[in-house]
Parts: sequence; structure tokens; C-alpha cells
Amino acid sequence: MGYMNRRHGLIRHSVIGLQPLSNTVVNIVFAMALIMSQLSWAAPVTIGGPFMLTAPDGTTVTDQTYRGKWLLVYFGYTFCPDTCPMTLNEIASALEKLGADAAKLKPLFITVDPQRDTREVMEQYTESFDPRIVGLTGTPQQIDAVAREYGAYSIRHKTGPSPEDYVMDHSTYLYVMDPGGKFVRAFEADTSGDQIADALRKLLAQPSE
Repeated sequence: MGYMNRRHGLIRHSVIGLQPLSNTVVNIVFAMALIMSQLSWAAPVTIGGPFMLTAPDGTTVTDQTYRGKWLLVYFGYTFCPDTCPMTLNEIASALEKLGADAAKLKPLFITVDPQRDTREVMEQYTESFDPRIVGLTGTPQQIDAVAREYGAYSIRHKTGPSPEDYVMDHSTYLYVMDPGGKFVRAFEADTSGDQIADALRKLLAQPSE
């Protein structure tokens, strides 16, 4: 039997009253995927990869733009009623607790709603939490591409007759990528800033390869 390339995303959904997949099932699937990736006969799990997006100042950024930095990557949107603001608050708290070590880190907030989340909207939104959080947007095709690289999930649900009447159901994991762009671990959306900072402090203290 030929081996197949595997790409796995962390698919924990935002809370909007919709539960397409059980969190327990998703967590079990992800844990099994990680175990399989560590076996010599299994293809590695791949999370993350190349992307091209638009930064708040209008410049084009890619995954290579952030090489040499640890990344915290979160997918969400500015109209999110609960999970996104909660997670960004915890990221901001973690940055504060890291002190000078926060300079080694770049938090990226990638929209899953490019129709409404222009670069100006993203900049205003992320700065309300911490100016060090970079809000990235792009064309729908670019957003779809980066979401595939990270295995991130999102789907639109209409809430009314207007084109603007919708919410986005989306995955809510916070990805940690090392300075070389490799996936290291993930945090669940309800992880506290203290816990994030403690885990990152240990990672940042490790010698560079």
C-alpha cells in the first residue's frame, strides 16, 4: 500500500450554537495524527506552509516575512461575538507577561472573513487588544489557501436577509510555529494568558538549532 501525504488541522469550533464535530472526537483525531507522525513508517503531520497575505500597512507579506520569529497564528474575524476577542485578550496578556521575550514572538490574527475584514478594519481591531498583534487579510483565494495550509476550518452561516447578515463558524486553535516555520504545538481557545506565557517562555529558552 502506498503512503499518503497527510495534512491535519486542529478543528475546534467557535461557539455560536453550532457543533458540526464533537471537540472530544476532534481532539482524539488530532492526538492520533500526532502519534502517527512520530512513527517511522508514517508520513509526518504537516501544519503550516507558504502563504501570501496583506498586512495593515498594505504591504504583501508571506511566511518568509516572519522567518526568525516564533509565531502565534490564530484564525478568526472581527465580527466574532465571543471566542476571538477572548483569545486575543489572552494573547495580549501573554505578551505582557513575557516582557522582553515577547520581542522574539509575532502574533498573527488571520481573518476568515475577508469580505468585511479589510486591512483597515483588522488594524483597528487588533490594536484594541495589543499593537504587537498583526491582523492579516487578503483575497478570498488567499485566505482559502492559508487556511488549507493550517488545516483551519470556517463556514458562513446566514442570520438575516442582508448580505452582511452572517456569522462565521470557525476553528479556534492557536498555533505555535518555530522560527523556521515548523509547527510546535497548539493551544485551545480557552487557554489563559498565564498558561500561554509559561509554555512560550520554555520554548523561547530552548537553544536555536
